[in-house]
Amino acid sequence: MDLHTAGHRRGVVAAPHHAAAEAGRAILAEGGNALEAMIAMAATIVAVYPHMNHIGGDGFWLVRERNGRVRALMGAGRAGADARIDLYREHGYDDIPARGPLAALTVPGAVAAWMLALEVAKAQGGRLPLALLLEAATRHAGDGYVVTKSQTRLTTEKLAELKDVPGFAATFLADGKPPEAGTVRRQPALAATEAAASPAGPAPTTTMSNPIRLMR
Repeated sequence: MDLHTAGHRRGVVAAPHHAAAEAGRAILAEGGNALEAMIAMAATIVAVYPHMNHIGGDGFWLVRERNGRVRALMGAGRAGADARIDLYREHGYDDIPARGPLAALTVPGAVAAWMLALEVAKAQGGRLPLALLLEAATRHAGDGYVVTKSQTRLTTEKLAELKDVPGFAATFLADGKPPEAGTVRRQPALAATEAAASPAGPAPTTTMSNPIRLMR
């Protein structure tokens, strides 16, 4: 995996995709702190590197404060109330499936981790609005991003496992096939979700029943 960096007189950011690194650099240029830059990069990586990061996952942060203290922000969602042994047995499973809706034992915590990070950012003097932090991500998701070689490769490798998962084909496939590297794809639902951010930001807990609610 290539690591892309972008510098500014106020700091340096790094991400596995150049668009995410640029989003972080732009936030530093706006006067944002490191956590605000990281929120922007986390949101942007979802839009341009979706095969590795997305809002349906979790997030784990290590934050080093000026005094040297290191804090951990845990963005792992709570276990689903219906994730019971009986439920899996009723559906014919002796083991928890690796793919599909029943594989999700926990509520996605990535967006909640962004909000927790935003609280810490404000405590450290951050003042930038959430809408600005999500601006680059929303733009890339709506206007389109260039598919990377790794997305094409990984989608091809996992196609048999994922092609029948609800919503996967419409979001990540091109005419039922893995998208070709270098082509442009859009994620309009993601763009609408991020654009729907309210001034107060996402709720501390998240649900996938209606993606728009993630950001309310």
